[in-house]
Amino acid sequence: MNSSDHEAFWSARYRDAGEDYLFGTAPNAFLASQLERLQQASRVLSLADGEGRNSVWAAEQGLEVVATEISPVALEKARKLARGRGVQVDFRCQDILAPEWPPAEFHQGFDAVLAIFIQFMGAAQRQRLFQTLATLLRLGGCLFLQGYGVRQLEYRTGGPGAVENLYTARLLEQEFPGWEFLLLREHEGLVEEGAGHRGMSALVDAVLRRPA
Repeated sequence: MNSSDHEAFWSARYRDAGEDYLFGTAPNAFLASQLERLQQASRVLSLADGEGRNSVWAAEQGLEVVATEISPVALEKARKLARGRGVQVDFRCQDILAPEWPPAEFHQGFDAVLAIFIQFMGAAQRQRLFQTLATLLRLGGCLFLQGYGVRQLEYRTGGPGAVENLYTARLLEQEFPGWEFLLLREHEGLVEEGAGHRGMSALVDAVLRRPA
């Protein structure tokens, strides 16, 4: 799927949700549970942020937040959410899978990167994206990541239908050699995030510190 097709796919999903927010307006529960760690950051980047639920919440915690999203439809809804909550988020319409991404201004520009359910890519694209994440983080910066595990194919309560897009703890260890894992766990839990993610789910959580 090229960039144009990718944008069209997601814009259609967000548009079809109408006035509702496809994944709700509350922050991801795992991310919210990491507030103490996240508050050690100053400037945060939220990847593929969708309709703004995570970036707006992070801004409410007093953090400076930049959010990337490929869908203009989602960005319009995200800006509406930010206005309604009375916070500022620097929303950017960007394709994080584009060959020229990230822009130079992002290099070592963040104390934390949020990668919540960014599982719309296959193994090769994922590996390239993960390799770029170290360039985004300042020394000592952290990556906060949650995704669906391989047993999600049994639950089918959200996420991709291809096993190569899913995570295991071992996969993340292989993808991030040299990083310090502050948290890494596979578990099952109830996810209630709008109509897009709803029901018992297989999850993988990770908090990683960038190597020097």
